[in-house]
Amino acid sequence: MTEVLVVFALFGALGAALVFLNALLGPRRHSPVKDTPFECGSPPLEREIKPFPVKFYLVAFLFLVFDIEIVFFFPWAVVFRELGPAGLAVMGAFVFVLAVGFAYAWKKGAFQWDS
Repeated sequence: MTEVLVVFALFGALGAALVFLNALLGPRRHSPVKDTPFECGSPPLEREIKPFPVKFYLVAFLFLVFDIEIVFFFPWAVVFRELGPAGLAVMGAFVFVLAVGFAYAWKKGAFQWDS
């Protein structure tokens, strides 16, 4: 526990020192050119950026949901023999819920990018 506090104190002091050195040694002259936002070497955009379509967010959300759910298969597979028939039944119910969600998303056209 003491080591953790020492590390936090050390890095806290380092952060404070860097902020102080930046204020002490950093540039002080301001100009309109220096104060404009910098966007990867190109001039700042004058018009708004078009938002992504909702379909993109839907596909991303579905990917996250199914990807995270699939992660639960690994620990189950590791202890499959110790769980016995009860573990198989529980995983069967889990797969059934996943399949119902997948079928619902498919029926609603969530995987059709063109429409």
